[in-house]
Formats: sequence, structure tokens, C-alpha cells
Amino acid sequence: MKQKWYFIDSENCSPEYNMALDEALLNWHSQGKIPPTIRFYGWNPATLSIGYFQKVEKEINLEAVNKYNLGFVRRPTGGRGVLHDQELTYSVIVSEDYQGMPETVTEAYRVISEGLLEGFKLLGLDAYFAIPRSQEEKDALKNPRSAVCFDAPSWYELVVEGRKVAGSAQTRQKGVILQHGSIILDIDEDKLFDLFKYPNERVRERLQRNFKNKAVAINELREERITLNEAREAFKNGFEKGLKIELVPYQLSEAEEKEVQKIAMERYSNDEWTFRR
Repeated sequence: MKQKWYFIDSENCSPEYNMALDEALLNWHSQGKIPPTIRFYGWNPATLSIGYFQKVEKEINLEAVNKYNLGFVRRPTGGRGVLHDQELTYSVIVSEDYQGMPETVTEAYRVISEGLLEGFKLLGLDAYFAIPRSQEEKDALKNPRSAVCFDAPSWYELVVEGRKVAGSAQTRQKGVILQHGSIILDIDEDKLFDLFKYPNERVRERLQRNFKNKAVAINELREERITLNEAREAFKNGFEKGLKIELVPYQLSEAEEKEVQKIAMERYSNDEWTFRR
């Protein structure tokens, strides 16, 4: 028998709501109120999300964020800055002691990302897991040179033709794993690089040049463009296949919606949370 997980497709939501719902799902799962859950979502407006540990003042060009009318939110997960624009965003909520879930973050990450791997295959892309081989690559992971998330593939991140196609981040709280990430359909590199601070223009140019060799959007890899709906379909099927589960559509109750709004207001809309570092 395949395990039944909930499936929620929130479509486009505000940045505050998106982060609050991911947090609420983690809470509800830890309390045994819901089974493991997979959620797809988008962003309105397009948003720059920053990692839990990032320093806004040091790393982020807020003038550019405002110039492009972007949302701005701090995630509950680590990692670096991500521009959520032309993408499908996913989150996976599952308990640490779920059957077959490895204890280490890295290995759990690989298991969960099997769903993404299968999704890329269904889109006809030859994706595989990145494994940093050289000591230099491993050292680079410990000391990221840039605030841009897609700058380098971490352990088991998904790559096609050597370039990263999905970026993910994970947190563990209350015995539950929350992994969420971006599946990029199209990317505006100039806009992305405008959002960060650099010691000087030369550094920015070098990082942006290197970026092209390290990351790629799905629609650059295919002759026929993929729509958001096609991506949704492929990755939903991919998660079912990769995790050997059955996804059951779920809609939040009114009480649950209220709880999400409360978390959004108290935390993710709150400047103290957003600018606290």
C-alpha cells in the first residue's frame, strides 16, 4: 500500500502567507493533525526571499528590491537569497522518523529530492544529483562566496548538464523536516544580480559571468517551452513516483486559514523578523 500524503496547490500568494503556511504545516504535522504534505505555490508579487541567517544590511540591495516592486521576506530555512519569479515553488513537510527517512540532513535531502529528480525526467531532462567531489568544491560549500543561492550546487542538488536546475533549503523543528525550494522556469539574471551588494563592480561582473556556468532555467534547456501547469503536473507525478506515495488534494479549513494569517502577521510581515540581523 502506498502511503497517502496531502497535496496542497496554493497558486500565487503573498510572501508572508507563503512562509506562514509552510510553518503552519510543520506545526500541524508535528501535532499529528495532518499526514506528510507536499505543497506547490507561486508568489504575488515576485519576491526576494533571504535565508534565516542572512544579514540584510550587508548583503541585500534594498533599493533594487523596491525599484523592481518585489516582495521581501526572511525564510525559516537557511541558505542564500532567492528571487522567486518565473518558477514553481514546492515544500515538503514530513517527520524525521518517517519510514525510510535517513537521519542526516544531507541524506534526507537526497531522499526528498527523488521527487524532483523524477519530475525533471518527466519533462525530458537528464537531471542528476550533484556530489561535490574535490576538496575545493567541499570547501566552497562551507564558505559561499556570494549571497546568491543558485551560485553553487550543494550536496545532492539537482543539475542538468553540470548546471543547477533547482535550489532547496531545509529546516528541522519539533521532529519535522521542512524542505522547500525553487524550480526555475525562466530567469532574469540582471535583475537577480541587481538585488545584492558587492565590494565593487568587478566582483559583480565576475560572479554574474560564473553564474551562467553554474545555474540554468528549465526553458533554456528545452526547445519547447514548459508552462507552469506542465511543470506542476510533472512534479506532482514526480513526487508520487520518487517518494512512492499517493497525493490526496487537501483544502485548509477556515480555522486553519486564520492560524496561517496570524503567523504571517506576527512573524513574516514583521520588520523585526525580516531585518533582525
